[in-house]
Amino acid sequence: MTFSVDAIRAGFPALREGAAHFDAPGGSLIPAVVAEAVRDTLESATCQRGSITIAERRTSDIVLGARQALADLLGADPGGVVFGRSMTQLTFDFSRTLATSWKAGDEIVVSRLDHDANIRPWIYAARSVGVEVRWVEFDPATSEISVEDVEEQLTDRTRLVAITAASNLIGTRPPIKDIAEKVHERGAILYVDGVHNTPHTFVDVSEMGADFYTCSPYKFCGPHCGVLVASPALLETLTPDKLLPSVNTVPERFELGTLPYELLAGTTAAVDFLAGLGDSSSSSRRERLKDSMARLEQHEDGLRRLIEDGLAEHPRIAAYSLAGVRTPTLLFTVDGMEPREISARLGRFNINAPAGSFYALEASRRLGLGEAGGIRLGLAPYSCADDVDRLLEALRIIV
Repeated sequence: MTFSVDAIRAGFPALREGAAHFDAPGGSLIPAVVAEAVRDTLESATCQRGSITIAERRTSDIVLGARQALADLLGADPGGVVFGRSMTQLTFDFSRTLATSWKAGDEIVVSRLDHDANIRPWIYAARSVGVEVRWVEFDPATSEISVEDVEEQLTDRTRLVAITAASNLIGTRPPIKDIAEKVHERGAILYVDGVHNTPHTFVDVSEMGADFYTCSPYKFCGPHCGVLVASPALLETLTPDKLLPSVNTVPERFELGTLPYELLAGTTAAVDFLAGLGDSSSSSRRERLKDSMARLEQHEDGLRRLIEDGLAEHPRIAAYSLAGVRTPTLLFTVDGMEPREISARLGRFNINAPAGSFYALEASRRLGLGEAGGIRLGLAPYSCADDVDRLLEALRIIV
């Protein structure tokens, strides 16, 4: 299974600056085709959606095309694709909407593994209606959450479980499908943060069992916006706060204000870019994505193992990404050195490897790292063996 990383790297103008990038979990670089799609849309006439003028039809095509692209990427119904400013904004909006059906005595479940965007909105929403919050812990020694860990927190009063499909801090990928079965047995809803999962694996929301799944295109080579998918039937049961004259159809009723059409065009281009990483013989974008993501996963896992082997050579380095199933994301610390010092020194080698807790504050505290966190290394389609060699050589000098 081949993966032409040199050809892929040629399509990323930012790589001309010469840096080695391990900062993709915070936002990936953008290929030229995505930037061109954004620019072309900004240079074209767009307006409110409609079917009369050229501008109206173009705008409608952009929106519907982006919904179909995300449906192909995630295995979802395009009629259930909701766009927003960010995953955080969408989760706050949906937490407030879902909380209107909760009552005192109900319970929700959140996890210590998650980014705060899939924790705090639910805590605030629960507090507003007197609902109890229960916590799923993860094992710091293994970096894992088991089905049993989740099941222990479920009761007949559980209304919603919010959990990540992949930790943005340490890469852990919980067994979401098995968790979904337990959640649904209790009659509860499963809200899955897929922001860090989507760039690295082939996603099938229906097969996964998520009732809601969120992601961020800027993590998979697209522009800055947020996406939520759910079944149209489920969305029909929800009534968000909205402007009275605004459209009440699904999914538009959840998209407050005019959409950023140029970013939606860029999102479609990003999905097409991912679909082009592998075998292009299939006429189905979904099938091309399946092949591409398999190749990408193999490529990134190979580089991850090289980094892990290199880190293991240094007795002063402690690694925290230990789960058996995980994304190509590594968190480490160096005994006697602050994470930000390591990050700064790597920066002098023109290596981008940020330090912190990356909004996964509960996870960082659970690992005993507090707010300082560690140094996070993340891989992307443009990551290559030369980048890894540069990183390991720099760490040899620094550590």
